[in-house]
Parts: sequence; structure tokens; C-alpha cells
Amino acid sequence: MSENAFLVGVGIKGRTKESLASFAELEGLAQTAGARVAGKFFQAIERYQSATLIGSGKAAEIAAAAKKAGVRTVIFDRELSASQQKNLEAVIKAKIIDRTRLILDIFARRARTSEGRIQVELAQLSYLLPRLTGSWRGFSQQVGGIGTRGPGERKIEYERRHVQYRIEHLKKDLERIRRERAVRRKKRLSVPVAQIALVGYTNVGKSTLLNAMTGKTQVYADDRLFATLDPTSRRVRLPGGAPAVLTDTVGFIQNLPTDLIAAFRATLEEAAAADCLVVVSDPTAANLEAHDRAVDETLAELGARAIPAIRVFNKADALDAARESELARRYPDRLLVSAVSGRGLADLIRRIQSALDLRAADGIKP
Repeated sequence: MSENAFLVGVGIKGRTKESLASFAELEGLAQTAGARVAGKFFQAIERYQSATLIGSGKAAEIAAAAKKAGVRTVIFDRELSASQQKNLEAVIKAKIIDRTRLILDIFARRARTSEGRIQVELAQLSYLLPRLTGSWRGFSQQVGGIGTRGPGERKIEYERRHVQYRIEHLKKDLERIRRERAVRRKKRLSVPVAQIALVGYTNVGKSTLLNAMTGKTQVYADDRLFATLDPTSRRVRLPGGAPAVLTDTVGFIQNLPTDLIAAFRATLEEAAAADCLVVVSDPTAANLEAHDRAVDETLAELGARAIPAIRVFNKADALDAARESELARRYPDRLLVSAVSGRGLADLIRRIQSALDLRAADGIKP
């Protein structure tokens, strides 16, 4: 179910470049969650306001515009504290959703396996728990997110102790899944089959690339943010004839909520346990450098920066000659490929083989 929403961005004066890039991305996130963007507001301020994040004048302006347009949902491109969210709801008289909650809503829609649903629910409850305090413990405005959907909305009637109990239960479930995954990984490592992980920003075409490299099309792929959440592994044949396992992982994003990184750690550990990473970027993205930073920061948090990595630009079929020339000049070490046309895939497989051979030469076996 779609609903009209206003988007609100904010940045510190003189340092708004990244804030504007993140704000531009917010529209895609909102649309992915099912919202129709009815208006956008951005404010450059001297410092963030502790009570409402934005200035009181801007909040009043948004409130008047929302009342006039009949908009009942306002999405902020920053994580809001419980008090900021409560204060903004009092002024704007609308459901206030921050970037973290929006991403949680999207993950709730995308989770298909029982593991994915557990991970999303844990992240949602961890986000909601601090907002169950004082007179707000009923959190009447927290009835779901966009379209009032997702596992979190079932927990509205829970008091704090029930939420805490549920969180502990989910953590135990995830720990069990993590142990089972570790056992499966240990069995895989007992057989000399290399593990290769596709990582990168969301919507760079990792799933399409997996399908193209393995010659199979069973993996769901779509031109949408977070189209797939659960890791999928397929066998691929290396140039030397040896088989390898290629795994598609959940896409990263700027300001990925900490609770989500923690909840999806069992899944993301597939990347940290790989013998080789294929770091995929979208050269058509307007915020390419910011996307690269977000990926590098997430890999660092996972402890995966030391793993040999092959960096590739996907979607070569969407580039003109001038853009290709610019990319070759700025990123001489990156391989240009197209999961759609097949361009560069043979070179990519050869580079993977070379990276694995170097790893083996250093005494590190797959």
C-alpha cells in the first residue's frame, strides 16, 4: 500500500555535499518502501538541534505544508532520537520515520527466509526498545513504517520486558544459526574448494552478475534497492578446471544501521570467510565515491579488509565512450564488466584465479 510522504534532509553549513548525496538516495529508499514522494525539504544549519534536529521554523514550515497537502508521513534522512521523534510528531502532527526505520521497513519486505526474518525482527526490536520509555511507552505513532508493514508492527502491544525477552530469544536463535553456518563452513573448508564472495553497494547488480558468471538464472535479481537479502551460493568453474563457490551477499548502503549490521552479522560473515572478494560498483551512480566509502567501512567493520579483493565496475553496457575513458583514467586497476552483455566476465574469472593462486603461493589454502 502506497502513501504520500515528505522527505526531509539536513546538513551542517559548509559541509552539505555528503548530506545532499544521502538525501538524494533517500528518495529511492522511500519509493522502494512504497511511498510516493509528495515534497522534499532540505535545511543547512549551523548545528543540529537537540530537540528537533532541524530548526523550529523549518519544522513549522513542514507542518503547514503537510497539513495543506494532507500528508501524514514525514521521512527524515538521519537517525532521530526518541525525544526528537516525539517532539517532531508534536509539531508536524504526522508519523515521523527516520532513515534507520525506513531501511528496516525495506528489509522487512525483502526478507524471504526464516533467518532473514529473524534478523530483521531483531534489528526492529533493538531500534524500538529505547522508544518504549516514559509516557511514550505506548508509542502510538510507531504503528509500522511505510504502509504499516513488517514484523516489528506485531510488537506494538509489548511492554519493555516482553520486548527484551523477545530480543534475547531472537539472539539465541541467531547464535544457533551462526553455529550451524560455522559447521557448514568448516565442512566446506575441509574440501579444497575456493570461496568467493560478491560484495558491494545495494543495487549494483551483484545477483545479476552471479547469474551471468554461473550460467544460471535462479537467483532473484531486480533493479531495486535491497532486492535480495539472503546469501545465495552457486558453483563456478575456474580457468584451471577447479570448482569454486560464488556467494552473493546483502548490499551495503550509506549509514547502514548498526543494529542491522549486528543482526545480519551471521550472513555477512560469509564475506569475511571468503578466500577472495569481488567488490562490485555501479559506475553510473551519481555518488560513486560515497558508495565506495560505505562498502569499505562495512568491510572493515566485518574484518574483511585483508582478504584479496578484485574491484569491478558492473553495468558497462550503460556507459558511453567518454565515461569509459574517464573511469579507465581514474580507476586503472578496476575491471569493467557487464552482467547483461557478458563483457569482461572471462577476464574477471581469470583475475579470480590469479588472486587465488597468489593466496595459495603465500601458503593460504582455500
